[in-house]
Amino acid sequence: MRKSRHPKTSDTMKYLKEDHKIYRSRMEGSLVKKRNRYKLIDLFSGAGGMSLGFSKNLGHLFVPLWANDFNEDCVNTYNANFGPHCVLGDINRILGSFHNPIPKADIVIGGPPCQGFSLLNKNRENDPRKQLWRPFLEIVERAKARVFVMENVPQLLGSFEHGEIMGAAEALGFKVWGDVLCAADYGVPQTRKRAFIVGCKSVDPRELFPPRKTHFNPRKHSTSPRSIDEQIAEYIPDAEPWRTVRDAIADLPKPEGIEVRMEPPPLNLHFGRTPTAKSLARYKAIPKEGMNRFDLQRVAPNLTPQCWINKKSGGTDLFGRLWWDRPAFTIRTEFYKPEKGRYLHPAQHRPITHREAARLQSFPDNFIFTGSKIEIARQIGNAVPPLLAARVADIVYLLLTLSER
Repeated sequence: MRKSRHPKTSDTMKYLKEDHKIYRSRMEGSLVKKRNRYKLIDLFSGAGGMSLGFSKNLGHLFVPLWANDFNEDCVNTYNANFGPHCVLGDINRILGSFHNPIPKADIVIGGPPCQGFSLLNKNRENDPRKQLWRPFLEIVERAKARVFVMENVPQLLGSFEHGEIMGAAEALGFKVWGDVLCAADYGVPQTRKRAFIVGCKSVDPRELFPPRKTHFNPRKHSTSPRSIDEQIAEYIPDAEPWRTVRDAIADLPKPEGIEVRMEPPPLNLHFGRTPTAKSLARYKAIPKEGMNRFDLQRVAPNLTPQCWINKKSGGTDLFGRLWWDRPAFTIRTEFYKPEKGRYLHPAQHRPITHREAARLQSFPDNFIFTGSKIEIARQIGNAVPPLLAARVADIVYLLLTLSER
Protein backbone atom coordinates (compact mmCIF):
# COMPACT_ATOMS: atom_id res chain seq x y z
CA MET A 1 0.00 0.00 0.00
CA ARG A 2 1.30 3.44 -0.98
CA LYS A 3 2.24 5.56 1.99
CA SER A 4 0.29 8.74 2.54
CA ARG A 5 1.86 12.05 1.63
CA HIS A 6 0.10 13.61 4.59
CA PRO A 7 2.67 14.12 7.37
CA LYS A 8 1.36 13.07 10.77
CA THR A 9 1.61 16.49 12.40
CA SER A 10 -0.96 17.89 14.81
CA ASP A 11 -2.02 20.46 12.19
CA THR A 12 -2.46 17.79 9.53
CA MET A 13 -4.49 15.62 11.89
CA LYS A 14 -6.74 18.62 12.54
CA TYR A 15 -7.08 19.27 8.79
CA LEU A 16 -7.99 15.66 8.12
CA LYS A 17 -10.71 15.77 10.77
CA GLU A 18 -12.13 18.93 9.20
CA ASP A 19 -11.95 17.32 5.76
CA HIS A 20 -13.95 14.34 7.03
CA LYS A 21 -16.48 16.71 8.60
CA ILE A 22 -16.92 18.53 5.26
CA TYR A 23 -17.34 15.25 3.40
CA ARG A 24 -19.93 13.88 5.84
CA SER A 25 -21.91 17.14 5.99
CA ARG A 26 -21.90 17.30 2.18
CA MET A 27 -23.24 13.76 1.97
CA GLU A 28 -25.94 14.65 4.54
CA GLY A 29 -26.87 17.84 2.70
CA SER A 30 -26.04 20.22 5.55
CA LEU A 31 -23.32 22.21 3.75
CA VAL A 32 -25.99 24.23 1.98
CA LYS A 33 -26.48 26.11 5.28
CA LYS A 34 -22.95 27.54 5.14
CA ARG A 35 -22.62 31.21 4.25
CA ASN A 36 -19.35 31.19 2.31
CA ARG A 37 -19.74 31.01 -1.45
CA TYR A 38 -16.76 30.89 -3.79
CA LYS A 39 -16.73 32.09 -7.40
CA LEU A 40 -15.60 29.49 -9.91
CA ILE A 41 -14.29 29.53 -13.49
CA ASP A 42 -14.30 26.29 -15.51
CA LEU A 43 -11.94 26.09 -18.54
CA PHE A 44 -12.10 23.42 -21.25
CA SER A 45 -15.34 22.70 -19.45
CA GLY A 46 -16.84 20.05 -21.71
CA ALA A 47 -20.27 19.08 -20.44
CA GLY A 48 -19.42 20.38 -16.97
CA GLY A 49 -18.56 17.29 -14.94
CA MET A 50 -16.09 19.22 -12.78
CA SER A 51 -18.49 22.14 -12.30
CA LEU A 52 -21.19 19.69 -11.24
CA GLY A 53 -18.91 18.13 -8.65
CA PHE A 54 -17.84 21.51 -7.31
CA SER A 55 -21.17 23.31 -7.32
CA LYS A 56 -24.26 21.14 -7.03
CA ASN A 57 -22.57 18.15 -5.38
CA LEU A 58 -21.01 20.46 -2.79
CA GLY A 59 -24.16 22.18 -1.61
CA HIS A 60 -23.82 25.16 -4.00
CA LEU A 61 -20.77 26.44 -2.09
CA PHE A 62 -19.01 27.04 -5.43
CA VAL A 63 -20.84 29.31 -7.84
CA PRO A 64 -19.90 28.95 -11.54
CA LEU A 65 -19.73 32.43 -13.09
CA TRP A 66 -17.69 31.92 -16.29
CA ALA A 67 -16.69 28.94 -18.42
CA ASN A 68 -15.24 28.20 -21.83
CA ASP A 69 -15.15 25.41 -24.38
CA PHE A 70 -14.52 25.30 -28.14
CA ASN A 71 -17.29 22.72 -28.85
CA GLU A 72 -20.74 24.21 -29.36
CA ASP A 73 -22.63 21.15 -28.11
CA CYS A 74 -20.55 21.12 -24.92
CA VAL A 75 -21.28 24.83 -24.41
CA ASN A 76 -25.01 24.21 -24.89
CA THR A 77 -24.94 21.33 -22.42
CA TYR A 78 -23.01 23.37 -19.86
CA ASN A 79 -25.37 26.34 -20.17
CA ALA A 80 -28.44 24.10 -19.91
CA ASN A 81 -27.24 22.92 -16.49
CA PHE A 82 -25.39 25.89 -14.96
CA GLY A 83 -26.76 29.02 -16.58
CA PRO A 84 -25.80 30.99 -19.71
CA HIS A 85 -22.23 31.90 -18.88
CA CYS A 86 -20.18 29.36 -20.88
CA VAL A 87 -18.43 31.14 -23.76
CA LEU A 88 -17.86 29.36 -27.07
CA GLY A 89 -14.47 29.77 -28.72
CA ASP A 90 -10.73 29.13 -28.79
CA ILE A 91 -9.24 30.06 -25.44
CA ASN A 92 -6.22 31.85 -26.96
CA ARG A 93 -8.44 34.03 -29.13
CA ILE A 94 -10.64 34.84 -26.15
CA LEU A 95 -7.59 35.93 -24.18
CA GLY A 96 -6.63 38.26 -27.02
CA SER A 97 -10.06 39.86 -27.26
CA PHE A 98 -11.24 42.93 -25.37
CA HIS A 99 -14.82 41.72 -25.76
CA ASN A 100 -14.36 38.79 -23.35
CA PRO A 101 -13.00 40.16 -20.07
CA ILE A 102 -12.08 37.49 -17.51
CA PRO A 103 -14.07 37.98 -14.29
CA LYS A 104 -12.53 37.79 -10.84
CA ALA A 105 -12.89 34.37 -9.22
CA ASP A 106 -11.71 32.44 -6.17
CA ILE A 107 -10.88 29.27 -8.08
CA VAL A 108 -10.16 28.18 -11.65
CA ILE A 109 -10.72 24.54 -12.58
CA GLY A 110 -10.42 22.66 -15.84
CA GLY A 111 -8.84 19.97 -17.94
CA PRO A 112 -6.80 21.13 -20.93
CA PRO A 113 -7.34 18.55 -23.72
CA CYS A 114 -5.62 15.34 -22.65
CA GLN A 115 -4.91 13.95 -26.14
CA GLY A 116 -1.53 15.67 -26.11
CA PHE A 117 -0.40 13.36 -23.28
CA SER A 118 -2.48 10.25 -23.99
CA LEU A 119 -0.64 7.02 -24.79
CA LEU A 120 -3.26 6.46 -27.50
CA ASN A 121 -1.86 9.48 -29.37
CA LYS A 122 0.99 8.33 -31.61
CA ASN A 123 2.06 11.93 -32.34
CA ARG A 124 1.91 13.17 -28.75
CA GLU A 125 5.51 14.39 -28.63
CA ASN A 126 4.75 17.32 -30.95
CA ASP A 127 1.08 17.81 -30.12
CA PRO A 128 0.37 21.56 -29.59
CA ARG A 129 -2.39 20.68 -27.12
CA LYS A 130 0.36 19.90 -24.59
CA GLN A 131 0.84 23.67 -24.25
CA LEU A 132 -2.76 24.61 -23.41
CA TRP A 133 -1.83 24.83 -19.74
CA ARG A 134 -0.34 28.25 -20.59
CA PRO A 135 -3.67 30.02 -21.30
CA PHE A 136 -5.11 28.13 -18.32
CA LEU A 137 -2.58 29.76 -15.99
CA GLU A 138 -2.99 33.12 -17.71
CA ILE A 139 -6.67 33.06 -16.81
CA VAL A 140 -5.76 32.00 -13.27
CA GLU A 141 -3.61 35.13 -13.06
CA ARG A 142 -6.17 37.45 -14.67
CA ALA A 143 -8.96 36.15 -12.43
CA LYS A 144 -6.75 36.68 -9.35
CA ALA A 145 -7.73 33.19 -8.25
CA ARG A 146 -6.51 31.88 -4.90
CA VAL A 147 -6.73 28.21 -5.93
CA PHE A 148 -6.58 26.30 -9.20
CA VAL A 149 -7.21 22.66 -10.08
CA MET A 150 -5.90 21.27 -13.37
CA GLU A 151 -7.02 17.79 -14.46
CA ASN A 152 -5.49 15.53 -17.10
CA VAL A 153 -4.37 11.98 -17.91
CA PRO A 154 -1.91 10.34 -15.47
CA GLN A 155 0.90 10.69 -18.04
CA LEU A 156 0.98 14.43 -17.38
CA LEU A 157 2.64 13.95 -13.99
CA GLY A 158 6.38 13.54 -14.39
CA SER A 159 6.38 14.92 -17.93
CA PHE A 160 8.47 17.88 -19.09
CA GLU A 161 5.28 19.96 -19.24
CA HIS A 162 4.49 19.05 -15.64
CA GLY A 163 7.76 20.64 -14.58
CA GLU A 164 6.94 23.72 -16.63
CA ILE A 165 3.48 23.98 -15.05
CA MET A 166 4.95 23.69 -11.55
CA GLY A 167 7.56 26.36 -12.27
CA ALA A 168 5.09 28.78 -13.86
CA ALA A 169 2.55 28.36 -11.05
CA GLU A 170 5.16 28.84 -8.36
CA ALA A 171 6.31 32.01 -10.14
CA LEU A 172 2.73 33.28 -9.75
CA GLY A 173 2.94 32.67 -6.00
CA PHE A 174 1.23 29.28 -5.78
CA LYS A 175 2.21 26.31 -3.67
CA VAL A 176 1.59 23.30 -5.92
CA TRP A 177 1.01 19.58 -5.51
CA GLY A 178 -0.36 16.83 -7.71
CA ASP A 179 -1.36 13.18 -7.66
CA VAL A 180 -3.20 10.51 -9.63
CA LEU A 181 -6.63 9.58 -8.29
CA CYS A 182 -8.71 6.49 -9.05
CA ALA A 183 -12.38 7.39 -9.42
CA ALA A 184 -13.56 4.16 -7.76
CA ASP A 185 -11.84 5.23 -4.53
CA TYR A 186 -14.24 8.18 -4.33
CA GLY A 187 -17.62 6.58 -4.99
CA VAL A 188 -17.61 6.39 -8.81
CA PRO A 189 -18.48 2.91 -10.18
CA GLN A 190 -15.49 3.03 -12.53
CA THR A 191 -11.72 2.50 -12.14
CA ARG A 192 -10.83 5.57 -14.23
CA LYS A 193 -7.54 7.22 -13.22
CA ARG A 194 -6.91 10.96 -13.63
CA ALA A 195 -4.13 13.32 -12.62
CA PHE A 196 -4.90 16.47 -10.64
CA ILE A 197 -2.57 19.40 -10.03
CA VAL A 198 -3.69 21.71 -7.23
CA GLY A 199 -2.25 25.16 -6.58
CA CYS A 200 -3.03 27.37 -3.58
CA LYS A 201 -1.68 30.82 -2.72
CA SER A 202 -1.70 30.51 1.07
CA VAL A 203 -1.86 26.85 2.18
CA ASP A 204 0.43 24.10 0.91
CA PRO A 205 -1.88 21.59 -0.89
CA ARG A 206 0.39 18.68 0.03
CA GLU A 207 -0.96 19.01 3.58
CA LEU A 208 -4.35 17.80 2.33
CA PHE A 209 -3.97 16.40 -1.18
CA PRO A 210 -4.67 13.73 -2.31
CA PRO A 211 -8.04 13.54 -0.55
CA ARG A 212 -8.50 10.51 1.63
CA LYS A 213 -10.40 7.72 -0.05
CA THR A 214 -14.07 7.28 0.76
CA HIS A 215 -14.35 3.81 -0.80
CA PHE A 216 -12.11 0.74 -0.75
CA ASN A 217 -11.49 -2.22 -3.04
CA PRO A 218 -13.19 -5.22 -1.37
CA ARG A 219 -10.95 -7.57 -3.32
CA LYS A 220 -8.03 -6.16 -1.29
CA HIS A 221 -9.88 -5.57 1.98
CA SER A 222 -12.51 -8.03 3.17
CA THR A 223 -13.82 -5.32 5.49
CA SER A 224 -13.33 -1.56 5.69
CA PRO A 225 -9.73 -0.55 6.48
CA ARG A 226 -9.67 -0.03 10.23
CA SER A 227 -6.11 0.46 11.40
CA ILE A 228 -5.15 3.95 12.53
CA ASP A 229 -2.33 4.05 9.98
CA GLU A 230 -4.63 3.14 7.12
CA GLN A 231 -7.22 5.69 8.18
CA ILE A 232 -4.67 8.49 8.41
CA ALA A 233 -2.79 7.46 5.30
CA GLU A 234 -5.50 6.69 2.78
CA TYR A 235 -9.07 6.31 4.02
CA ILE A 236 -11.74 8.21 5.89
CA PRO A 237 -12.79 6.30 9.04
CA ASP A 238 -16.11 5.05 7.61
CA ALA A 239 -14.96 4.05 4.12
CA GLU A 240 -17.38 1.91 2.09
CA PRO A 241 -16.78 -0.77 -0.57
CA TRP A 242 -16.30 0.31 -4.18
CA ARG A 243 -19.57 0.95 -6.01
CA THR A 244 -20.23 -1.55 -8.77
CA VAL A 245 -21.85 -1.85 -12.18
CA ARG A 246 -24.79 -3.51 -10.43
CA ASP A 247 -25.18 -0.53 -8.09
CA ALA A 248 -25.23 1.86 -11.04
CA ILE A 249 -27.37 0.24 -13.74
CA ALA A 250 -29.13 -2.91 -12.51
CA ASP A 251 -32.48 -1.11 -12.11
CA LEU A 252 -32.69 -0.09 -15.76
CA PRO A 253 -35.00 -2.02 -18.13
CA LYS A 254 -33.87 -3.31 -21.49
CA PRO A 255 -33.20 -0.39 -23.85
CA GLU A 256 -35.58 0.55 -26.64
CA GLY A 257 -34.91 2.14 -30.01
CA ILE A 258 -31.64 3.43 -31.44
CA GLU A 259 -32.04 7.20 -30.98
CA VAL A 260 -32.40 9.66 -28.13
CA ARG A 261 -35.92 9.10 -26.83
CA MET A 262 -38.55 11.76 -26.16
CA GLU A 263 -39.11 10.49 -22.64
CA PRO A 264 -38.17 11.72 -19.16
CA PRO A 265 -34.83 10.54 -17.75
CA PRO A 266 -33.42 7.99 -17.33
CA LEU A 267 -35.07 6.44 -20.39
CA ASN A 268 -34.33 9.35 -22.75
CA LEU A 269 -30.72 8.19 -23.10
CA HIS A 270 -31.42 4.49 -22.64
CA PHE A 271 -31.38 3.36 -26.26
CA GLY A 272 -29.40 0.70 -28.11
CA ARG A 273 -27.92 -0.05 -31.52
CA THR A 274 -28.82 -2.35 -34.39
CA PRO A 275 -25.99 -4.91 -34.46
CA THR A 276 -25.15 -6.94 -37.52
CA ALA A 277 -25.84 -10.67 -37.41
CA LYS A 278 -22.11 -11.32 -37.01
CA SER A 279 -21.79 -8.83 -34.13
CA LEU A 280 -24.75 -10.42 -32.33
CA ALA A 281 -23.21 -13.86 -32.81
CA ARG A 282 -19.97 -12.55 -31.27
CA TYR A 283 -21.84 -11.16 -28.26
CA LYS A 284 -23.58 -14.50 -27.71
CA ALA A 285 -20.31 -16.43 -28.06
CA ILE A 286 -18.91 -14.78 -24.90
CA PRO A 287 -21.91 -14.76 -22.52
CA LYS A 288 -20.10 -14.81 -19.17
CA GLU A 289 -19.00 -11.78 -17.16
CA GLY A 290 -15.38 -10.80 -17.74
CA MET A 291 -14.96 -12.61 -21.06
CA ASN A 292 -13.09 -10.74 -23.81
CA ARG A 293 -11.57 -11.01 -27.28
CA PHE A 294 -9.23 -13.84 -26.23
CA ASP A 295 -12.24 -15.88 -25.10
CA LEU A 296 -13.94 -15.11 -28.42
CA GLN A 297 -10.90 -16.41 -30.28
CA ARG A 298 -10.86 -19.54 -28.11
CA VAL A 299 -14.55 -20.46 -28.44
CA ALA A 300 -15.37 -18.98 -31.84
CA PRO A 301 -12.25 -18.41 -33.95
CA ASN A 302 -14.43 -18.23 -37.05
CA LEU A 303 -16.07 -15.08 -35.62
CA THR A 304 -12.79 -13.45 -34.56
CA PRO A 305 -11.35 -10.69 -36.78
CA GLN A 306 -7.94 -11.59 -38.18
CA CYS A 307 -6.37 -8.45 -36.72
CA TRP A 308 -7.29 -9.69 -33.23
CA ILE A 309 -5.83 -13.11 -33.97
CA ASN A 310 -2.59 -11.46 -35.11
CA LYS A 311 -2.45 -9.30 -31.96
CA LYS A 312 -1.16 -11.81 -29.41
CA SER A 313 -0.90 -9.50 -26.39
CA GLY A 314 -2.38 -6.30 -24.97
CA GLY A 315 -5.93 -5.08 -25.33
CA THR A 316 -7.33 -7.49 -22.75
CA ASP A 317 -10.41 -5.30 -22.27
CA LEU A 318 -11.30 -5.19 -25.98
CA PHE A 319 -14.67 -6.76 -26.72
CA GLY A 320 -15.01 -7.50 -23.02
CA ARG A 321 -18.01 -7.96 -20.78
CA LEU A 322 -18.38 -5.96 -17.61
CA TRP A 323 -18.68 -7.68 -14.24
CA TRP A 324 -21.84 -7.04 -12.24
CA ASP A 325 -20.03 -6.81 -8.92
CA ARG A 326 -17.00 -4.74 -9.90
CA PRO A 327 -16.65 -1.17 -11.10
CA ALA A 328 -16.52 -0.56 -14.83
CA PHE A 329 -13.26 0.10 -16.63
CA THR A 330 -12.61 3.59 -18.02
CA ILE A 331 -15.60 4.90 -19.97
CA ARG A 332 -14.25 6.55 -23.13
CA THR A 333 -16.04 8.46 -25.88
CA GLU A 334 -16.94 5.41 -28.01
CA PHE A 335 -18.34 3.20 -25.26
CA TYR A 336 -21.10 2.09 -27.63
CA LYS A 337 -18.51 0.15 -29.68
CA PRO A 338 -17.48 -3.08 -27.89
CA GLU A 339 -14.40 -3.40 -30.07
CA LYS A 340 -13.06 -0.26 -28.34
CA GLY A 341 -13.05 -1.59 -24.77
CA ARG A 342 -14.87 -3.52 -22.05
CA TYR A 343 -18.29 -2.16 -22.88
CA LEU A 344 -20.55 -5.20 -23.19
CA HIS A 345 -23.42 -5.39 -20.70
CA PRO A 346 -22.78 -8.02 -17.98
CA ALA A 347 -25.80 -10.14 -18.99
CA GLN A 348 -27.49 -8.77 -22.11
CA HIS A 349 -26.02 -9.25 -25.59
CA ARG A 350 -25.32 -5.58 -26.33
CA PRO A 351 -22.96 -2.70 -25.51
CA ILE A 352 -23.90 -0.32 -22.72
CA THR A 353 -26.26 2.56 -23.46
CA HIS A 354 -25.66 6.28 -23.12
CA ARG A 355 -27.61 6.32 -19.85
CA GLU A 356 -25.61 3.43 -18.45
CA ALA A 357 -22.35 5.15 -19.42
CA ALA A 358 -23.51 8.41 -17.81
CA ARG A 359 -24.35 6.57 -14.58
CA LEU A 360 -20.99 4.79 -14.62
CA GLN A 361 -19.46 8.27 -14.85
CA SER A 362 -21.63 9.24 -11.80
CA PHE A 363 -23.81 11.76 -13.66
CA PRO A 364 -27.28 12.04 -12.11
CA ASP A 365 -30.22 11.18 -14.34
CA ASN A 366 -31.49 14.78 -14.27
CA PHE A 367 -28.31 16.17 -15.86
CA ILE A 368 -29.21 17.58 -19.28
CA PHE A 369 -27.13 16.51 -22.30
CA THR A 370 -27.61 18.27 -25.65
CA GLY A 371 -26.51 17.48 -29.21
CA SER A 372 -26.48 14.36 -31.38
CA LYS A 373 -26.07 10.93 -29.81
CA ILE A 374 -22.42 10.88 -30.95
CA GLU A 375 -21.77 14.29 -29.38
CA ILE A 376 -23.50 13.24 -26.16
CA ALA A 377 -21.30 10.14 -26.03
CA ARG A 378 -18.22 12.35 -26.37
CA GLN A 379 -19.45 14.60 -23.59
CA ILE A 380 -20.00 11.62 -21.30
CA GLY A 381 -16.69 9.93 -22.08
CA ASN A 382 -14.57 13.10 -21.83
CA ALA A 383 -16.06 14.29 -18.55
CA VAL A 384 -14.44 14.28 -15.15
CA PRO A 385 -16.72 12.05 -13.03
CA PRO A 386 -18.71 14.50 -10.88
CA LEU A 387 -18.32 12.44 -7.69
CA LEU A 388 -14.55 12.43 -8.13
CA ALA A 389 -14.63 16.19 -8.71
CA ALA A 390 -16.74 16.60 -5.57
CA ARG A 391 -14.07 14.95 -3.43
CA VAL A 392 -11.42 17.26 -4.90
CA ALA A 393 -13.81 20.14 -4.19
CA ASP A 394 -13.98 19.10 -0.52
CA ILE A 395 -10.23 19.68 -0.27
CA VAL A 396 -10.41 22.97 -2.18
CA TYR A 397 -13.16 24.22 0.12
CA LEU A 398 -10.98 23.41 3.11
CA LEU A 399 -7.96 25.12 1.52
CA LEU A 400 -9.99 28.28 0.96
CA THR A 401 -11.49 28.32 4.46
CA LEU A 402 -8.07 27.73 6.03
CA SER A 403 -6.64 30.64 4.04
CA GLU A 404 -9.22 32.96 5.59
CA ARG A 405 -8.25 32.26 9.21
